[in-house]
Amino acid sequence: MDDYPLIENHGLVGDLQSAALVTTDGSVDWFCVPRFDSPSVFGALLDRTKGGHCTIRPRHRSYATKQLYLPDTAILVTRFMTEAGAGEVIDFMPVTGTSVTERHRLVRMIRCVRGRMTFEIEVDPRFDYGREPHRLHIGGHGAVFAGERGSRLTVHPVREPDDDELLDVLTDRREALHFTLTLEAGLERGMVLEWGADGPPREMRLAEYGRLFDDTVAFWRGWLRQSRYTGRWRETVERSAITLKLMTYAPSGAVVAAPTAALPEQLGGERNWDYRFTWIRDASFSVYALLGLGFTEEAGAFIQWLGDRVKERAGRDSDNGPLNIMYAVDGAWDLPEVTLDHWEGYAGSAPVRIGNGAATQLQLDIYGEALDSISFAHRHGLQVGHHGWNALLTDLDWLVDHWDQAEEGIWETRGGRENFTYGRVMSWVAFDRALRLAESNGRPADVQRWRAARDACYEQVMAKGWNEQRQAFVQHFGSDVLDSSLLRMATVGFITPDDPLWTSTLRAMEEELVSDSLVYRYNPEASPDGLRGSEGTFSLCTFMYVDALARAGRPDKARLVFEKMMGYANHLGLYAEEIDPQGRQLGNFPQAFTHLALIDAAITLDAALNRA
Repeated sequence: MDDYPLIENHGLVGDLQSAALVTTDGSVDWFCVPRFDSPSVFGALLDRTKGGHCTIRPRHRSYATKQLYLPDTAILVTRFMTEAGAGEVIDFMPVTGTSVTERHRLVRMIRCVRGRMTFEIEVDPRFDYGREPHRLHIGGHGAVFAGERGSRLTVHPVREPDDDELLDVLTDRREALHFTLTLEAGLERGMVLEWGADGPPREMRLAEYGRLFDDTVAFWRGWLRQSRYTGRWRETVERSAITLKLMTYAPSGAVVAAPTAALPEQLGGERNWDYRFTWIRDASFSVYALLGLGFTEEAGAFIQWLGDRVKERAGRDSDNGPLNIMYAVDGAWDLPEVTLDHWEGYAGSAPVRIGNGAATQLQLDIYGEALDSISFAHRHGLQVGHHGWNALLTDLDWLVDHWDQAEEGIWETRGGRENFTYGRVMSWVAFDRALRLAESNGRPADVQRWRAARDACYEQVMAKGWNEQRQAFVQHFGSDVLDSSLLRMATVGFITPDDPLWTSTLRAMEEELVSDSLVYRYNPEASPDGLRGSEGTFSLCTFMYVDALARAGRPDKARLVFEKMMGYANHLGLYAEEIDPQGRQLGNFPQAFTHLALIDAAITLDAALNRA
């Protein structure tokens, strides 16, 4: 661990097509372009020696650092304080827009705000996860890293004509770029790293940088002004909204689960997955959060993306149904999983996986999440058209015939299929929402078949999902294992929040899955999932617990859990997937699902506290 920053010691910047992670000591150690799921240019996050990085830090060996976002923006400021002076590194990516582009820029500006400081800068890319060798060409006005298979990263310095005394000459150290920059208080210089540049490097003036900075500030603050949230946790909720926007691929409207791959759910363990794709489940949740905050355009873009997935696969012969559980941001569904054996993994947590083998799993709950989000969007004015409705009919015809079977479940277990209770609950949701859409809008549908299937789902959950001995609904039929995914039973309306069966289930979960307000998904020892090792508490589930408590008439308890959870955010308000027993963040970072659940919990809890 000494060679690796804590997962939470990062900030996120992005341009709505790609993203980079910046450590609290000024190193870009994760950067994939031209898309979130593209091969890495900087990957030191997963291998400190072979991954590549771009580092800016004081030459002074004793310094303190602080990191913050420029308010209401995705512009990251990393501050360095020494006895000799104080300085800042300002990182951001100019927004690219909704058209697919190969050109992406990462701006790294350095400012001295007190005294005098000398910064050491090193740019050391490793293309294609370190598999593509490159040559460094230093010339005239900057430098170019040229890979053997066409990768190209250009370094444009931001400087003024009389800066020769500030900048030590660019030097080549083993195909890496190294130089120093000395600044007095009030001076600002830096560089722009550009992917996809079609010309030689060039000097940029401060005035041009200023325009990029001002345009980026204006974009984020203009976007955030759409938010309608005025509740108790405005700053926290709006930071989560910006984080979700950073993880949205603008050309398609798809939200990736996280911008990272292979960060471990247990240090040294094998639960290391690639999350740079769009899950039907996770992205469907985004519709509730985005519409709840007033971001109609983003919700509409995802509904369009989801509709395209429904239309393109409707009617295909597939044992796993017409919908995949996940897709690439452009809608591709073939996501082969491979391991990068030449990388050691974060803090030695191998294997390093790219791609995701779970893409071919059967997970029945995704139909409920998809129909629930489409129904919710429909009620908010994003209506289903004729072709979209016909595609949904095909999906539902398939689900009528296949809902009653074993599956891999929401947690993508690799220990074999089971009859998961959550999958049955969400199949009930799919039929229920489809019936509501058909009946309220006069759409043609086989409502008798859907109603029969909906009722059968309900009866099966009540008969087989309930464990009399545990006095709780359980993970899958025939088991006594509890599962926090079932916290959503009352949220989706399957059961009322005051039903004795539900309050008993909630009590059982609190006794077994809740640890000082933090919530585990399930107990892997009691329900083997085909993988070695354990994991931390699941932050998504903790926010789902807040939502469940608020709906169950326990807003004071819900508020306490919510406030405790705020204490586990990193210094910027960001969350990874999990939290370990020492309070450290684990898993891919930041995780969209967690921030979506935070927004939903805040909205539900605000309403409950207002009623109280």
